Amino acid sequence: MKKLQLIYILFLALITFSSCKETIKKENKPTEKNYVIEAKSTIINWTAYKTTNKVPVKGKFNSVTIESAKTASTITEALDGLKFNIPVSSIFTKDTVRDTKLKKFFFGSMNNTETISGTLAIINETTGAVTLTMNGISHDLPITFTIKDQTVTIESLMDLDNWKAQLALQALNAACKDLHSGEDGIPKTWNEVKIEVSTNLKYQ
Repeated sequence: MKKLQLIYILFLALITFSSCKETIKKENKPTEKNYVIEAKSTIINWTAYKTTNKVPVKGKFNSVTIESAKTASTITEALDGLKFNIPVSSIFTKDTVRDTKLKKFFFGSMNNTETISGTLAIINETTGAVTLTMNGISHDLPITFTIKDQTVTIESLMDLDNWKAQLALQALNAACKDLHSGEDGIPKTWNEVKIEVSTNLKYQ
């Protein structure tokens, strides 16, 4: 009889121990993973145009600051509402003389443009808009984007007239008169700028 009681007690103890282990495992279950943007992975390329033949001039910004990075269950949710600042001083075209002229004559002719700032709004899985602030003016810039794995590629065509940059374009065109003149001898700096942005999102 004593043996049966001992076996019964051991059996109860084993069941209790197993239940405790299961409870501990459930409590230690890891939280769901989310996406968050990697600011260091963000590359901002641009293409401007000169001469009446519309010759492309390529460059980029080497720095961007993300102000409101958030975690979300999807990439589009992580991007929606994202705020950023781009220091104008980080402009880079592989030509130091050109970089200096862009800072001095183009951006230097604008108001409050030490930085270009913006807020991203996602409309659907392929389109959105950026409320971009430059020259003291905020204006919506339509964008399209693609997502491959955890990389987002954003494209847009910027009309500088929407940010009242005509005087800045005239100043740059005058400073670069010879370089912006084609075979017809007419100096021209276009108001169109193509924007291409690439960024990665961590899954954590």
